[in-house]
Amino acid sequence: MLQKLIIVYNPRSSHYAKVQREVLAPARQLKGWLVGKYELKPTDVDDNAARLAKLLNDGDLVVAAGGDGTAAVAVNGIMQSEKDVTFSALGYGNFNDVARMLGAKRAVEYGGEYVGGITGIAQRFEAGKVTGIYPLEAKVDGKLWRYAPCYVTLGMFAESAAVLNSESVRKKLRTGKKHLFFSLWQLAKWYFSNRKQVFLPGMMLARTKDQMSVEVKLPGGTTDYLAINSPRVAKLMRGTKSAHRMREFRSTTAQLGSFWRLMWFMTRSVVARIPGKKTLGDVIKFEQPSTVMIHAEGEYQKLEDVKKIEIKKSKTALKVVQF
Repeated sequence: MLQKLIIVYNPRSSHYAKVQREVLAPARQLKGWLVGKYELKPTDVDDNAARLAKLLNDGDLVVAAGGDGTAAVAVNGIMQSEKDVTFSALGYGNFNDVARMLGAKRAVEYGGEYVGGITGIAQRFEAGKVTGIYPLEAKVDGKLWRYAPCYVTLGMFAESAAVLNSESVRKKLRTGKKHLFFSLWQLAKWYFSNRKQVFLPGMMLARTKDQMSVEVKLPGGTTDYLAINSPRVAKLMRGTKSAHRMREFRSTTAQLGSFWRLMWFMTRSVVARIPGKKTLGDVIKFEQPSTVMIHAEGEYQKLEDVKKIEIKKSKTALKVVQF
């Protein structure tokens, strides 16, 4: 009986030619596999995830070949399908936190063929080398917003993601040169122009630990809330390996309107670990319906008239091929 592999990718990506050569072509050579493709539509994560979910059946293997946005579609499609589906990812984007978390490597050319990559994922799947992770689950006013294997942020960091997603910046990033330096320069210019904004107005945070929930009012000037679920986020910040844990993750808040606070936060994150606290779930409440930017796995959205945001671990594990 043939096993089914579905490759999720973006045909409009600047890395599409590499995906064709290094992922799609080798996949067609796999023996014992029925290989399908899902091309991202030019809509949004939610629409694409809903379309993908309808295509999935028990026993399928889904591999995202792209950046974190492509991986987000695959993860949310699988979780929404409620099918017994396994996931993995190959990093072909500007930011590839999900692929790094899973440890999957892109194929390399050897003897005129590409080895590893999609072939290695299929082989590990066939050998039963599958484990489970528990993504973060973000709800906005009681309604599911997104499943996120790596992180969810609110506030300044989330809003700065719009800078890197602008067409002018993305065009420069497509050249494939000096991604990190150029990204940091763009973010620095945006930061000094916007750091005095109110990013998280009138916010209460209830953090659950040891089955007890403690609510605190965050001080004025709080710019960010971050929930971290993976060992490495956005090339700069490191967290603990929370993804494999059923309930626990780490979260933190920050007042980063001060440049020196920002430098200390980033330095500590890079050199040591992200300064987060263990939690079983966070509830963020706003004193008044507020406009807030939310960001997860490379995708961001401006939320209007928000009263409450809940972050916790999904009750259902996501099966993954991890290296």
